[in-house]
Amino acid sequence: MAAMTDQQSGTPMRAGEFVAFVAALMAVNALGVDLMLPALADIGHQLAVTTANHRQWIITVYMLGFGAGQLVYGPLADRYGRRPILLVTLAGFVAASVFAASSQTFPALLGARVLQGLMSASTRVLAVAIVRDRYAGRQMARTLSVAQMIFFLVPIMAPSLGQVLLAFGPWRFIFYALAGFAAFVLAWSCIRLRESLPVERRSPLSLAALGSAYRLTLTNRFSAGYAVAASMTFGGIIAFVSSAQQIFVDEFHAGERFTILFAVCAFSMGCASFANSRLVERLGTRLISQTALIALIALSSIHLAVIAGGMETLATYMLFQALSMTCIGLCGSNFGAMAMEPVGHIAGTASSIQGFITSVGAVIVGSMIGQAYDGSTYPLAIGYLAIGVLVLAVVYLIEDRQLFQARNAA
Repeated sequence: MAAMTDQQSGTPMRAGEFVAFVAALMAVNALGVDLMLPALADIGHQLAVTTANHRQWIITVYMLGFGAGQLVYGPLADRYGRRPILLVTLAGFVAASVFAASSQTFPALLGARVLQGLMSASTRVLAVAIVRDRYAGRQMARTLSVAQMIFFLVPIMAPSLGQVLLAFGPWRFIFYALAGFAAFVLAWSCIRLRESLPVERRSPLSLAALGSAYRLTLTNRFSAGYAVAASMTFGGIIAFVSSAQQIFVDEFHAGERFTILFAVCAFSMGCASFANSRLVERLGTRLISQTALIALIALSSIHLAVIAGGMETLATYMLFQALSMTCIGLCGSNFGAMAMEPVGHIAGTASSIQGFITSVGAVIVGSMIGQAYDGSTYPLAIGYLAIGVLVLAVVYLIEDRQLFQARNAA
């Protein structure tokens, strides 16, 4: 396998292509979540899912696989390099997508979704590790923000693309489309991706080395703390995505505008990432993310007052949801960069541990909020308020009770 990792054919990626490639890796996972949202009702009907909230498991079990898989790929990537692990798992994602397309029962589909999540987990771990191999600190946060800005275009387009696919065929076409996109990224990786981890920087795959990396990642308050903080904010995204179809279609009866309304909310996160990429090197990760948390708490409190007063409409929901997603978008890449600062020398393993914490924690938070859906927007609003308060409390402890202070945790 070492021979594979040392392949350095062709010229290295320039900055623009590198950002686009990282965004494409992230998009594999984003499409895995969002592309089938318009098809949830069709899937539930054809596969005999009688309880509407149970359709959310199509999203939830994918994220569980996504979280669990990250524990494996980091140590493997630190031992054998980034490139071979990425090639194998992208091929596995293609196979899992074909399996999902051919599923005849709901349990079989959920099994395929878990497998998809397990395979796509590598894209998150390796995207962060590859960026960390090349950049650090605020420059890393800026690069991730630019990549995420492109990446957030995917949720904007994915439901509309899914709707187009449904116009030409059954929901199974969506999974074939996922296989096709993953095959494209696989080909791009084969042709253009050069190994970013030199042999001399690789870690041995041993219990002692893993124990040391796990101990460092989990005991450093910045590494573990910001992973926990990211899990809760990401949970807000999972809650929205898993319940969006029910809110827009069942509560507001806006099924014909679902893809557009969903795109507006996703676009707000893209705008947040763009703004962060422009501001983070000047203002810093802490000032931006902590201000966003306070804004999220204020917005959620006002939103709850609107709901309690019986004034909630589609327009008010869209306003508060878009603004809340903006706040969450200003936290995500900054929390990831701050978590990685002190553990850059074990980026692969650290990314996998942090990714596991973030993804599994997000599934727990998102599922609690999503499964509480009762035909109103109240559970989502109270969930966002709880997320804002709890994350601010975590950040307050991480930063030794000093907010808005720039520091270097490396």
